[in-house]
Amino acid sequence: MFGIYLKRELGRRKKAALVIALGLALGIALVITVNSVSAGMTQAQDKVLQSLYGLGTDMTVTKARTAPTGTSSGGPRFEFDAKGQDDDDSTTQSSDRVMTQGGQALKSSLVAQVTKQKGVAAAVGALTLNVTKVDGSFTQGKAQSSTSGSSGNSGQGGGPGGGSGGGSTAAPQVQGGGASFDVNSYSVAGVDVTDQDLGPLASSKITSGVTFTAAQTDAKVAVVSKSYAKENSYKVGSTLTISGTKYKVIGIATPDSSDAGTDVYLPLKQAQTLADAADQVTTIYVKATDSKQIDTVKATIQKNISGTTVTTSADLAETVSGSLSTASNLATSVGKWLSIAVLAAAFLVAALLTSSAVSRRVREFGTLKALGWPSRRVTRQVVGESMVNGLLGGALGIGLGLAAAYAVTAISPKLTAELGNTGGGGMGGGPGGGGGPGGQSASNTMEIALSAPVSVTTIALAVGLAVAGGLIAGAMGGWRASRMRPADALRSVS
Repeated sequence: MFGIYLKRELGRRKKAALVIALGLALGIALVITVNSVSAGMTQAQDKVLQSLYGLGTDMTVTKARTAPTGTSSGGPRFEFDAKGQDDDDSTTQSSDRVMTQGGQALKSSLVAQVTKQKGVAAAVGALTLNVTKVDGSFTQGKAQSSTSGSSGNSGQGGGPGGGSGGGSTAAPQVQGGGASFDVNSYSVAGVDVTDQDLGPLASSKITSGVTFTAAQTDAKVAVVSKSYAKENSYKVGSTLTISGTKYKVIGIATPDSSDAGTDVYLPLKQAQTLADAADQVTTIYVKATDSKQIDTVKATIQKNISGTTVTTSADLAETVSGSLSTASNLATSVGKWLSIAVLAAAFLVAALLTSSAVSRRVREFGTLKALGWPSRRVTRQVVGESMVNGLLGGALGIGLGLAAAYAVTAISPKLTAELGNTGGGGMGGGPGGGGGPGGQSASNTMEIALSAPVSVTTIALAVGLAVAGGLIAGAMGGWRASRMRPADALRSVS
């Protein structure tokens, strides 16, 4: 009886049911769209952070650089051989300047100390270097002397010897010569070859050749990034020379993010040798046992290992600026409150329309009560009709929300993200973080295509909102219907 009556009443009031369903659908569609776009921005932000952070890494441990003293060198020095050459020769020379990049160097023993901290699953050290290569040639100038005649009389003495000459020799002048040099800079990361699941190489895939083996802890081998290999015509088997040391290229790495900034990867011991930084690292990459306890692990490391800076992905996310950050703030703040406002309005409209529809059915409900229907049965009937309207609105809202999310993904608007400094090395000073010889971490700008993935959780939320909307509207309409008396129906007839 309930189903038959419900079907008949909904069929009689199609327009009213459609209006209520559409109101709920718009609110639910907006919630789906905002949630999916927000999820897409989270994915985009994770992609940006991954270029510096590395897969599987939950946090990094670094140490801020100390301020330079008044006696310290203001910049890199390059020394060249100054031996003489024949006048027509030019001297071709090259010099590499290897400097640690990012934060201040840490002792390698700290890696084991970090590993022992509660909540830490694994930790590896890495040494980030910047190599500035200067090469070019000196061309030696030619010394020329000029002789000028003298018309003076013999009474005027010449040189100290008292002799008189018919001319004097001027000081020699150097003509020609000069120098032409090219300056190139690239980044090098020392990798712990015994555990490559963490660290700077973890966010890249070997697309040609092989990666390091655990036995190559001090081998003269190198892995170069795809972009650096293309720019300098390196391939597997080529020889790369840094500060006079030759390294065999064994692999080409393609980063998961096109903006990953490390050019060359070496075994950690080889990088330490190049930088004269034995048993030192600049960054410790840490993986927590539980991703939900990252803040707790961070606090533990900072407490037990003084003088270090622990940076998590959440810390780095705060440095992201650009259109990605602006759009993310809009989605999480404006979008959230807009969704709440629209949903509240949709629920209110649905409740008012349902209540209004009940008011127009005074004769119907009064008659049913006169025939013996209890108030709870009348209320159940109204709530049932509202639930059907709510589910219909939910179905329409899910369809509209999916269409909007698909449109955003299809259009794929481009957003820019700029990673600023994290201060004192941090993750921004790690591989991919930029930085010059002075160790200052530079910003990294990326362009990301926005998508709008819809998760099962979002769909479940939409269904829950549809049910909630139907219940709210039905509760108000049912309460109104339950207060009606059979006498109200008689008065409406008269």
